[in-house]
Amino acid sequence: MRRVVFNQKGGVGKSTITCNLAAISAHQGKRTLVIDLDPQGNSTHYLLGRSGDELDTTLADFFDQTLNFKLHPKEIPEFVVASPFPGLDVMPSHPGLEDLQGKLESRYKIYKLRDALDELADDYDLIYIDTPPALNFYTRSALIAANGCLIPFDCDDFSRRALYSLIENVQEIRSDHNRDLAVEGIVVNQFQPRATLPQKVVRELIDEGLPVLAPYLSSSVKVKESHEQCRPMIHLDSKHKLTQEYVELHDTLARKYGT
Repeated sequence: MRRVVFNQKGGVGKSTITCNLAAISAHQGKRTLVIDLDPQGNSTHYLLGRSGDELDTTLADFFDQTLNFKLHPKEIPEFVVASPFPGLDVMPSHPGLEDLQGKLESRYKIYKLRDALDELADDYDLIYIDTPPALNFYTRSALIAANGCLIPFDCDDFSRRALYSLIENVQEIRSDHNRDLAVEGIVVNQFQPRATLPQKVVRELIDEGLPVLAPYLSSSVKVKESHEQCRPMIHLDSKHKLTQEYVELHDTLARKYGT
């Protein structure tokens, strides 16, 4: 299973959701890979404790290799970095991804990520892809390469307005490039059950027939501690309420999609 976490709005928790679900997959014994396509590199730092410009090999090197002939090109597994957590690897981001984007788009390298993941198909049970907060070359590459798409939603009215066009964009990619792509569901993040607006907005999404996943992920300051220590919640505090919500969400997806 290749799962992309995508929303065009920033600050909705894409990287946090990506890394925590991936960490749980690895913790449960699945061979797991995280691909960080966001030049900001939040997932890279969260899982490796280092930024892309501190690493020898990143996705910027991979995409640069697709643009420039090399006599001895690196094999795809050489772009993978082991995390400190057993069973969890990362293809790290790099700020240089931003500069490469125009060249990659103009030379139509949109399928290169999918081809690379095909080569890694036997090495991993689950691949999670973190994306930039924009529908750009990297996000399209991820949607073309993936089987499933999770959409983080932070109970904000602006997020709700953007949700419909976002789902339309995913469906367009599905129609034009990737028949196997499915919207697995909307992940409600930073949910405050005692506040009226979040309850109202989520209920309206459900009433409209949108695929809202349960459980909803609570708002918690523990996440900031998790980020600061570069330790996903399952490794920071396995008994915390938010950790248990992540585990339940992970297991719901596993039951529903067999992964």
